[in-house]
Amino acid sequence: MGIYKINPEIHKAKTLPATFYRDQSLFDKSIESVFANSWQFAGDSSFSDDFSIKPFQLLDGFLPEPLLLSKSGEDINCLSNVCTHRGNLLISKPGKMKHLVCGYHGRKFDLEGKFEYMPQFEGVEDFPAECDNLAKVPIKDWRQFLFVSLDPKIEIESTLKAFDERVGFLPIEKFKFDQSRSMDYEINTHWALYCDNFLEGFHIPFVHHDLNEAISYPDYETVLFDYCNLQIGTSKNETECFDLPVGHIDYGKKVAAYYFWVYPNMMFNFYPWGLSINIVKPINMNKTNVSFISYVWDESKIENSAGALLDSVEMEDEEVVEGVHLGLKSRFYQAGRFSPSMEKGVHHFHRLLSEFMG
Repeated sequence: MGIYKINPEIHKAKTLPATFYRDQSLFDKSIESVFANSWQFAGDSSFSDDFSIKPFQLLDGFLPEPLLLSKSGEDINCLSNVCTHRGNLLISKPGKMKHLVCGYHGRKFDLEGKFEYMPQFEGVEDFPAECDNLAKVPIKDWRQFLFVSLDPKIEIESTLKAFDERVGFLPIEKFKFDQSRSMDYEINTHWALYCDNFLEGFHIPFVHHDLNEAISYPDYETVLFDYCNLQIGTSKNETECFDLPVGHIDYGKKVAAYYFWVYPNMMFNFYPWGLSINIVKPINMNKTNVSFISYVWDESKIENSAGALLDSVEMEDEEVVEGVHLGLKSRFYQAGRFSPSMEKGVHHFHRLLSEFMG
């Protein structure tokens, strides 16, 4: 990965080379070096209204670690879903439970993962030990949204602070999941190309003509943080914008959308009507699933919002990234350069990938 070192000065830097997107060994390495070490979206805390236990795997099994969420009092825990006796899966479907009981030999745990009981183990020395408890996985709860990491090599607090600075004034706890506005897209492209495309507004006038009528391209702004970045779209014409409180960092601006990207594969797009979360899920080196998850709090603002164009913008983006994916197979293309004004987000992403893969 030495040849993939990205110059920290964007005026001098080259992009990741085409080989990054077409090398199977690098794709395989990213599972542990990029995804297992980062934070991933794990849904919202409202799951506990219907059940106290929810089994899951991150990124639809791309990170094949059986996990479960459990509600214990007011706390939400993320635990290993593997029994510490013989490795059996503990829970196969959501439900309301007071204990976790393995269906293989009856080992029992409380909802915080602590070992409680095991039949026929009388006389076993040094038992139970710490290793008989279920492993706890780090979890963060931000304003109803849950994030977990299998082996965090980065902190998430600065990202959540950046969220609060821009959108903390919104009643985010009241945002409601909207199934009718949520969907999955399967795209014939490398996962990182989808992120590359999201991370710059450079292409908006050329690709998204309707969005360009809603967003003021000359005022488009990118703000970088440690492990996330923010693109700010300001309102053009009569497009709905946020009612920013006095003292807000962007007070006085006609902000139509806050587009947050969180390393390595999450987008949190805040609009005056609510939130569209996009989770980029690698399937293989040439295919990616993107989940659009919508949370609404003011439906009356959707029609005249930049976020009203989600589906059409997605179709336009898919056509572009699939074309780039094919183009990167060319023997004549090696790497490109960055626009210092419009591709700061892509440069930031490539530097992080180079760091964690290298």
